[in-house]
Amino acid sequence: MRLEGGTSVIIRVEMDKQAVTFGELVSVIGSHGGDIVAIDVIGPGKRLETRDLTVSVQEPSIVERLAEAVSKLKGITLINVSDRTFLLHLGGKIQVHSKVPIKNRDDLSRVYTPGVANVCLAIRDDVSKAFSLTIRRNTVAVVSDGTAVLGLGDIGPHAAMPVMEGKAMLFKELAGVDAFPICLDTKDTEEIIAIVKALAPTFGGINLEDISSPRCFEIENRLKEMLDIPVFHDDQHGTAVVLLAGLFNALKIVDKPIDRIKVVVCGIGAAGIACSRMLLNAGVTNLIGVDKDGAIHRGENYANEVWNEYAKRTNPNNETGRLSDVIKGADVFIGLSRPKVLSVDDIMQMNADPIVFAMANPEPEISPEDAMPHVRVFATGRSDYPNQLNNVLVFPGIFRGALDARAHTINEDMKLAAARAIASIVSEQELNEFYIIPSVFNDKVVPAVRKAVIQEAIRTGTARKVPGDFRFRD
Repeated sequence: MRLEGGTSVIIRVEMDKQAVTFGELVSVIGSHGGDIVAIDVIGPGKRLETRDLTVSVQEPSIVERLAEAVSKLKGITLINVSDRTFLLHLGGKIQVHSKVPIKNRDDLSRVYTPGVANVCLAIRDDVSKAFSLTIRRNTVAVVSDGTAVLGLGDIGPHAAMPVMEGKAMLFKELAGVDAFPICLDTKDTEEIIAIVKALAPTFGGINLEDISSPRCFEIENRLKEMLDIPVFHDDQHGTAVVLLAGLFNALKIVDKPIDRIKVVVCGIGAAGIACSRMLLNAGVTNLIGVDKDGAIHRGENYANEVWNEYAKRTNPNNETGRLSDVIKGADVFIGLSRPKVLSVDDIMQMNADPIVFAMANPEPEISPEDAMPHVRVFATGRSDYPNQLNNVLVFPGIFRGALDARAHTINEDMKLAAARAIASIVSEQELNEFYIIPSVFNDKVVPAVRKAVIQEAIRTGTARKVPGDFRFRD
């Protein structure tokens, strides 16, 4: 996977100051594409000195050549090369902390035996008390089988864990939600459903993550039927919510009503189907889904039953053909597929003021440099271009609201409200072609999404609790 904006490594060397100068070392590093940004003396000495050099490089492939050149320099012993990202992951990125100290026997008797027995019995007699007397009230399981991780594909549960740890960190840092990564060593749909169902008493919500299509649909749908806590597949619904938020604001710029636009969605997997469903619920009436074999249309019997249902709800004019055929006269292109499927010629066939959301990662469906001269609004899933459509804007606030309302589920109305809340963060004065969506670090996002989600949870009857800050509202 290509890194955005380069990376940095720490090179530890032992220098023989009688055999080599620091200037010679700097020169070698610079001539091989490295830029020294920090120097730390680890082991000073009159002749031999150990130093850590933090070196910035534009491409990871440079590191190996640079290290080889340094090791060949007379008077230099290369001790180690450490990627700073790898160093950050040593021992994992999260840990468990106790909320209260245990300093004496009285503390022990209250947090454990014998005092804890009374709490256990209270929950036995009223299971709902688990939400107030255990971690369940604020804890989400981040569950994956490692079959569809980022742009890496099926890398397995062990390799998926760093991503799930990162997701747990975002939950905590952005919304105060305690999340725990759970990577399952099985691809069996029935087994995954059974495991998550059995784990459910520990958690207030389930965030399904990076599970491949079409299994993810059945897993989510059946768990939603079985459990009385929110089950949310972020790859589907988080993507759909942030996309819709961006589209709401993009349509303001081009002054087009949502029910009059033609939308082409490229890539009809888990995210593509969820995004299409949200767009239809938001008012889009002319939406065409396109996959590698062309437009999904009525009259074709697809092996994937989800596509047959999709065909019934989309493509009102039953258009057929490839992407280049159905994109004629489109107002919006939404890419959830793979690099280089959209061309400038395709964009030139769209209506005036085209909107292009090329969300494939790490390489979008068309390069921004090629697309931006020909579109009115352009967005990607990347952080090194304007208008990043990132799920981080969605899941912390949605779960914060769902947990606070003790919601049974996260329904379509709650998701639509979340999209409108995210869009609303960008004021009329701020809104422009290069700023249609707030930054993931905007501290207004989570409170706005939480508020909107709770309001809809209460209105639609899925809330089992009205949070204190909502009890005295008109």
